[in-house]
Parts: sequence; C-alpha cells; structure tokens
Amino acid sequence: MFNVMDVELHPAEAADYDEIIAVIDDWWGREVTGLLPRLFLDHFHRTSLVARDPDGALTGFLIGVLSPSQPGRAYIHFVGVAPAARGSGLGRRLYEEFFALARAAGNIGVGAITSPFNAGSIAFHQSMGFTVTGPIGGYDGPGKDMMVFDRAL
Repeated sequence: MFNVMDVELHPAEAADYDEIIAVIDDWWGREVTGLLPRLFLDHFHRTSLVARDPDGALTGFLIGVLSPSQPGRAYIHFVGVAPAARGSGLGRRLYEEFFALARAAGNIGVGAITSPFNAGSIAFHQSMGFTVTGPIGGYDGPGKDMMVFDRAL
C-alpha cells in the first residue's frame, strides 16, 4: 500500500527532466510529452518539485513558475502523480508545498489551466480551492478551449 507520508518532496533539478519525460506518457495513458519541453526544468527547476519514495523512485512532480510578467502571481504548468500513488494525497501535498513556496516569494495568487474534458483535474482544482472559469474558447489558439483556474494565496 502506498503511504504519502513516506514520500519526500524536493526542489527539482534540471537533470530530473529525463526521468520525468520518460514516464509521463505512461502515467497519462496517452502522448503528452509535447506539453513539457525541457526548458521548464532548465529554467524553472527551483520553483518545481519532485516526489520520491523511500527507494528514490519518482512518484510525482509539479512544474511551477513564479511569473516574471505578472508580479504576485504564480502558475502551475504541469503536475504528475504515479498511478500507484493516485488518491493518496500526494497531489495535494505537491500543491500545498508549491503554495508555500509561492507565498514565501511574495505571491498572492496562483493559476493553472486544463482541457474542458479533464473532469478529474477540474474536480481536483475545485477541491483545492481554485475558482474555475470556462471553457474559454480559443484560449490556447483556434479550437483549443481551456478551463482556467485561479486561487488566492
């Protein structure tokens, strides 16, 4: 049985990219590697997190950004939890740790987006206190509607 309390969270390192990209298609059950270019861990690893079990195996990650263009705002770009760890509270732990990091840096709000068809993500974000707007037509370009999440810190 998976115990979320046995998992250690650490700031990500740029070198974690290869391990993350190697598992995300399996974790999602479809191709999603194009949504996470290497630049996110090359440039935003200090504001991103990895979760590892006691044996050091990757069990989750959160790619987050403190916005340089919108002072006081943070953004969660991509989050993954290993299938065996889902429902354990690991996603919640990753988000709470990122919220603390963003608050400590002076941020007062955090945002994220997802597809209108991702009911699990929408429900999760609502449970984490995000307001949900959308679907917003053309948010990511023609025909790419998105749900937008916002939460005060």
